[in-house]
Amino acid sequence: MSFAIHTSCDVGAAKAETRRHPPRYPKLVLTTTILASSLAFIDGSVVNVGLPAIGTTFQAGAGDLQWVVNAYLLPLSALLLLGGGAGDHFGRVRLLVVGTLIFGIASVGCAVAPSLPWLLLARCFQGIGAALLMPNSLAILGGSFSGEARGRAIGTWASMGAVMGAGGPVLGGWLIDTVGWRSIFLVNIPLAVGAIALALAFVRDAPTDQKRQPLDIQGGALATLALGGLTWGLTIGSGPSGWTSAALALLAAGFALLVAFVWVEKTRGEDAMMPLALFASSSFIGLTLLTLLLYGALGGLIVLLPYVLIRAAAYSATAAGATLLPFAVVLTLTSPLMGGLAGRIGSRVPLAVGSLMVAAGFLLILRVGPGGEYWTSVLPALLLIAFGMAGAVAPLTTAVLASVDARHTGSASGLNSAVARTGGLVATALLGSVLGTVGPRLIEGFHIAAAVGALASVGAAAAAFLLVKDTPGDAPGRTEDA
Repeated sequence: MSFAIHTSCDVGAAKAETRRHPPRYPKLVLTTTILASSLAFIDGSVVNVGLPAIGTTFQAGAGDLQWVVNAYLLPLSALLLLGGGAGDHFGRVRLLVVGTLIFGIASVGCAVAPSLPWLLLARCFQGIGAALLMPNSLAILGGSFSGEARGRAIGTWASMGAVMGAGGPVLGGWLIDTVGWRSIFLVNIPLAVGAIALALAFVRDAPTDQKRQPLDIQGGALATLALGGLTWGLTIGSGPSGWTSAALALLAAGFALLVAFVWVEKTRGEDAMMPLALFASSSFIGLTLLTLLLYGALGGLIVLLPYVLIRAAAYSATAAGATLLPFAVVLTLTSPLMGGLAGRIGSRVPLAVGSLMVAAGFLLILRVGPGGEYWTSVLPALLLIAFGMAGAVAPLTTAVLASVDARHTGSASGLNSAVARTGGLVATALLGSVLGTVGPRLIEGFHIAAAVGALASVGAAAAAFLLVKDTPGDAPGRTEDA
């Protein structure tokens, strides 16, 4: 589920300016990109439901469970932009195949992992594979279609991503209850094999241009180390050990590396994976803050809610996965309508109002208690959050692309997608104090996390209202491909 809500950020990469290379087999090209991207959509939603079972198998503590999620999100967040740049250098199809192959092999590693460290290592390689396959699958999609066909292809890709993200927790929960948690990783294998076979047989690549943009290897390494230090420090600090000297030292090192990353990006100018010229726009700054806060709040909820329902409310894994299904259905059905509304009135108001609705949903979910009655406590809150996310997320890609000039649209949309993942990464790193509790204390910690999520959503609304400006780029003509 966590990846289903990222589709609006991701489609910007396909809508940005790319070299057109009309395909001989357009339907098979679309199928290839859907299969490859589905690896990330399904895996990102299924693993959250499997955390309690994984914790039982390996007798894992809260910090260990946080790393089951973050070992994947860390390389994905840090290397997403670098993966797209590598595709421009070495060929998008080649990088798609390599990324899918890495993801598939790592999935087998997850399924057979004899211990938690091996599982975390395999999860890390899954994140590396996703960082390669995701931007290049979308770049292939955006470069293979134009006009109305391009809009239909992007819409089909986004819809299938939502379906995969919605069905993943249900299928995963059933597999966990009937076969065991290891089986959820084996679902990836046929998808990976199908994507690789189709890519090699039917997808042609545009000629590469190595002079177009040099790879920012130094920036990618610094971003990975910086996020790693920050994540590690936050994970220790939020856990039973508290804010020890080790946690503070890791945070300090992470911030220092982050400063070094910004300095490197400044010196590289337009060749940077994160051109600082993007932040000359107050609208882009506001949208980046909104994305970080809103997706961080939601990412924390998607990790925590199934865990709480299984541990504290005695839900089965199947039932816990199914609780999220209405969220995806509402988001899928209402996002196009909200996108059309944003095209008429501009993005600023829907972004702010949608974020406030999400905040109200987080407050409503405070009603979840040990009884865990779904229809009266869980469902109403999820529906309100879903309607709010549809209002906020649907116009997000349009607003991001409109906030920068044409030569920066690819970088802007890619960075926005990376920031969305980073929000979930940071949120998960802060959940140690909740995941490490049981019984009434688990419910109490969940309520505190929900209140923090509400505050973050209010902050996202403030960022939209104070910094985001509607521009002519918000008009429907700019978004005809959506």
